[in-house]
Amino acid sequence: MLTTILRQHMLTGMESTVQIAESATSDDPEVGLRAVAALRSLSERLEILQVENARKLGWSWQDIAARLGVTKQTVHRKYGRRVGSR
Repeated sequence: MLTTILRQHMLTGMESTVQIAESATSDDPEVGLRAVAALRSLSERLEILQVENARKLGWSWQDIAARLGVTKQTVHRKYGRRVGSR
C-alpha cells in the first residue's frame, strides 16, 4: 500500500505534468516553448524507462520498435548500449 507521502508526491508530479501540458498551449511563446521542452524531456525519460522494462521482460527490439513506430535499427541504435542486447 502506498504511503500518504508517496501518494502526495505522485499527485504533485501528475498535477505538475498537467500544468506543463496546459502551458504548452499558451498564447505566450515564452511559456509555450518552455513547456514543450519540458514535455520533450519527460517523454524521453519515459521512453527510456519503458524500453528498459520491455527488454527486461524479454521483448525483442522489433517488438519495441513496432510500438514506438520506428525501425528496429533506430531503436537498437538509440538504446542498445544503454539497455544491453539481452
